[in-house]
Amino acid sequence: MKHFTFGRNNGLRVSELSLGTGNFGTGWGYGADLDTARAIFNRFADAGGTFIDTAASYQKGESEQMLATILAGRRDEFTVATKFAIGGPDGTGVLDTGGGRRSVFRSVEGSLRRLGTDYIDLFWVHFPDAITPVEETITALDDLARAGKILYTGFSNFPAWLTSRAVTIAELRGFTPLAGVQFEYSLVERTGDRDVLPMAEALGIGAALWSPLGGGLLTGKYRKGEEGRKTAWNRLVHNEDGARKSATVDAVLAIADERGVQPAQLAVAWLLERARRSPTGVVPVIGPRSVQQLDDYLAALSVEIDESIYDRLDQVSRVELGEPYGKLAENDAPRGGDGAALRFHPVPTS
Repeated sequence: MKHFTFGRNNGLRVSELSLGTGNFGTGWGYGADLDTARAIFNRFADAGGTFIDTAASYQKGESEQMLATILAGRRDEFTVATKFAIGGPDGTGVLDTGGGRRSVFRSVEGSLRRLGTDYIDLFWVHFPDAITPVEETITALDDLARAGKILYTGFSNFPAWLTSRAVTIAELRGFTPLAGVQFEYSLVERTGDRDVLPMAEALGIGAALWSPLGGGLLTGKYRKGEEGRKTAWNRLVHNEDGARKSATVDAVLAIADERGVQPAQLAVAWLLERARRSPTGVVPVIGPRSVQQLDDYLAALSVEIDESIYDRLDQVSRVELGEPYGKLAENDAPRGGDGAALRFHPVPTS
C-alpha cells in the first residue's frame, strides 16, 4: 500500500487507506469480537496499511481497548488517530463533552489509558460545539502537543469556515499546525466538493473521507433486501431518496458488471483515483466488520479507473455547488481587467 504525507504542511505519513475501527467491539450491540477484530487488523497490516482511526465513543470505549491489545508490542509501527468531544466511557455529560480545555485534557488521558500508549499520533476533535471558542480548543491542543501527548491535531465534521479560522490562528500564533479534516464523502455524498475539500486542498491539509460506500448504499445490497446498517444501526447513512443517488447507484452497478468487479470495489477505487488527483493528502476511511469486507476494500487498490470511467461516475454523482460557487463557474463569470473570465474551479480535475 502506498504512503504519503497527510497534507502539504506536515510530515505525518499515512497509508492510502485508513482502517476505521468503529466496528471493533460489541458495546453498541453489534460489531466484531476481539478475534475478528485482530484478524481484520492483521490483514490490513499485511497489505501495508498503517493508518488506524478510532474514537473514544466507538463501542463505548471498546474500540480503543481492543486496539491496545492488538497493538501490544508493535504500537510504533502504526499511525493511530482517535477522536474526542462527544463523550465516551469516562462520561457523556455537559462537563465531559465539547472542545473546552477540561474536555480536551480529560479526553486525552482517557484515550491514552484505553489505548495503552503514551502518545497519540493524530487527535481529532470529533464534532464542533456551539459554545467553546475555537481559539480555546486549538490552544489546548497545542499544549498537549508541546507536552508530547499528541503529535498532530485535526477537525472532524467541522464546517470549512471554522476550520479555516483555526488554521489561520494556529499559523499566526505559532501553534501546532492543524494536520487535517475528516468528513463524509462518497459517490452519493459529494457536498464536500462545495467548500470543505477545496479548502483542504487550498490550505494543504489532509482529508480523511468516512463512509466511502454511503453506508452500504453503493454496494447495491439494499436493492436486494440484504441487511446492513438498516438493521444493525436501525438507520442508513444514505437512502436512495433522490434521482441523483439512484442514477449513481445505477452507474456503479452497471460499470462494475462491465468490468467484472464488485460495486464496492469500484466505488472505493473511484475515491482512490479522486485522491490521486488531489494536491493534498486524501485518504478514504474504511470500516469493515469482517475479513471478507476488508478484502473487498483492499481489492479496490488494484482496480484501474481510466478517464472514461472516472468521468462517467464523476458526472452522474456531482451535486449542485450552490452560491456563490455555481455562478463563479458559469461562462458568464465576472471579467478581469484584461477581459478574461475569472473562472472558479472548486475541485481540480487533473
